[in-house]
Amino acid sequence: MPGPPLPPDSGPTSADMQPLNQLSAPQFSTLSEVLFRFLQEPKEVERFLAQLSEFASVNKISLGPLKNVVKSLLLVPNGALKRSLSADQVHTELITLGLSEEKASYFEEQWKKNAPALQRLAVGQTLMINQLVDMEWKFGVTAGSSELGKVGAIFLQLKLLIKKGNQTEPVYMELTLPQFYSFLHEMERVKASLECLS
Repeated sequence: MPGPPLPPDSGPTSADMQPLNQLSAPQFSTLSEVLFRFLQEPKEVERFLAQLSEFASVNKISLGPLKNVVKSLLLVPNGALKRSLSADQVHTELITLGLSEEKASYFEEQWKKNAPALQRLAVGQTLMINQLVDMEWKFGVTAGSSELGKVGAIFLQLKLLIKKGNQTEPVYMELTLPQFYSFLHEMERVKASLECLS
């Protein structure tokens, strides 16, 4: 189940996607690789900016407008992570925003490859910054969907109670079965590491 739609002005617009349609397929591919590398290593800002600068100079594109386009494009995976969107839903969102079918399909493939790592990273950052106080979960089965392949799919809804300073805040997530097993594997690794240290 996708999360709620983004409110207006919180995501990219069709005007933001138009410059991407002007890039050739190899240029879009290179830019996507740079973007996903940055998403997996968000602390490497200097390297990311250097790669953007190099991309701009090699492709004879102005760096300022390129940065604006990349900022808009970064909103897509960030929004997809927050709303637990599938690769198909990311593809549909990009098409709705006006990205060409070819580029949206390429981005969808990159999302399929990178989403599990990005989801683990997002959960890891949440757990690193804030203390996990409690966790509740529910399994469910999709009974009806506009996508035939989704009917009968198993999903897991998590409610994490996170302590931020003196306050606790619930964080909700929805995972597919493979995402859940990946998450469970990471939690078992964390548990083993903590047991070794204690």
